Amino acid sequence: MIPHRRIAAAAAALTLGTVATAVLGFAGPASAHVTVNPKDATQGSYGRFAFRVPNESDTASTVKVEVVLPENAPVGSVSTMPVPGWTVTVEKRKVDPPVEVHGSQLSEVVSKLTWTAAAGGGVKPGEFQEFPVSMGPLPQTEQMIFKALQTYSDGNVQRWIEEPTPGGAEPDSPAPVLALAAAAPSAGPTAAPAGRDADDDDADEASEDTGLAVGLGVAGLVAGLAGLGLGGAAFARTRREPARDA
Repeated sequence: MIPHRRIAAAAAALTLGTVATAVLGFAGPASAHVTVNPKDATQGSYGRFAFRVPNESDTASTVKVEVVLPENAPVGSVSTMPVPGWTVTVEKRKVDPPVEVHGSQLSEVVSKLTWTAAAGGGVKPGEFQEFPVSMGPLPQTEQMIFKALQTYSDGNVQRWIEEPTPGGAEPDSPAPVLALAAAAPSAGPTAAPAGRDADDDDADEASEDTGLAVGLGVAGLVAGLAGLGLGGAAFARTRREPARDA
């Protein structure tokens, strides 16, 4: 017969293992993918964004990252920030109609960015790297989808190119997505009520203040006269009383 203590210990171990699997996800490895950060911006604005690239291989390093800008959402100004140990190549394409930037019409925009690691370098297993980019003005569209290719030192290529489906589950190899919100309309001056303006309001306030001051002045004058009358009567009564005693 199995002692009750052993049964209790086995049950506790089984429960702990089940909770650990559910909470920590031991049942299967979590999948990381290339993303753009931040993930939200405003149409028409400029911003600094970073393409975050995690390394999913246990044995190879990421040695090349390619990011394709969406053809249906051209951006007039795109610039990169130097990343130590990496070189960047910028490819461009023609656009028609042109893209306006600061009053200038641009017929050519950036179409692809490629970062290549120096010999012996790259994103090692268990690490990630960010590749900063400045872009703007952001297009008048709800989102920008950047298809990315991640090349490893062993020759394997991970293609992050699957577009999201509205209301659907996340794809196995999703492309980085930047959501764009419409710019808020500028707030105009608040109008005064019809038939009145600010001068009328000021005049009413001045009239009310003047009426209050006059009322207080009259009340004070009446109180003063009443006090003077009472004082005079008391003085006259005091003068008559000695004469009557004599």
